[in-house]
Amino acid sequence: MRVLIAEDERQLADSIAEGLRRHAMAVDVAYDGEAALERAGINDYDVLVLDRDLPIVSGDEVCATLVKSESETRILMLTAATAVSQRVSGLGLGADDYLIKPFAFAELVARVQALGRRARPAIAPVLERAGIRLDPHRRTVLRGDRPVDLSRKEFAVLEELMRADGGVVSAEQLLEKAWDEQIDPFTNVVRFTVMNVRRKLGEPQVIDTVQGVGYRLK
Repeated sequence: MRVLIAEDERQLADSIAEGLRRHAMAVDVAYDGEAALERAGINDYDVLVLDRDLPIVSGDEVCATLVKSESETRILMLTAATAVSQRVSGLGLGADDYLIKPFAFAELVARVQALGRRARPAIAPVLERAGIRLDPHRRTVLRGDRPVDLSRKEFAVLEELMRADGGVVSAEQLLEKAWDEQIDPFTNVVRFTVMNVRRKLGEPQVIDTVQGVGYRLK
């Protein structure tokens, strides 16, 4: 899952980003509304965590602009306002969900994960294929009855392959979903990560390389 955090309180924004990365999400950060719109125009985000009170371009305007453009990005709006009327107005702009500051981080993660599922075709919360069982919420992987210990990036790559349900996923798509915008597009990190996932899953091998195209889970 790829997430954009648009929050002008830098310490809070960076803290949210680091926390979501620990849940195997690729996260970018924008500290004002103009930067948020710029990033959203370049990258395909599953979820935008959007503060209403952004400088330069307000969070309300960011939300309205993305909705008008028919973006598929799901929007979780953050605000310090507690009045019901203000929450209703935020949802009226097209936001998919609303969270009041201060919030419990566990709730933020749960809401982002729920919106991420809505940003894609409906699938079971727990993914199963080729004898592998992956639980995105608990971040656990089983091959048969054997637990498989994966790093955050390895988990994210395997999750994308399982979500493809046997379809081919290109290295570019894996970079888009599992890494943030700072990654070098010419890096070999995807190939090495897939190699590590194969090794940790063990025999028989279940990830095929489709030469010149990408990777596929049998």
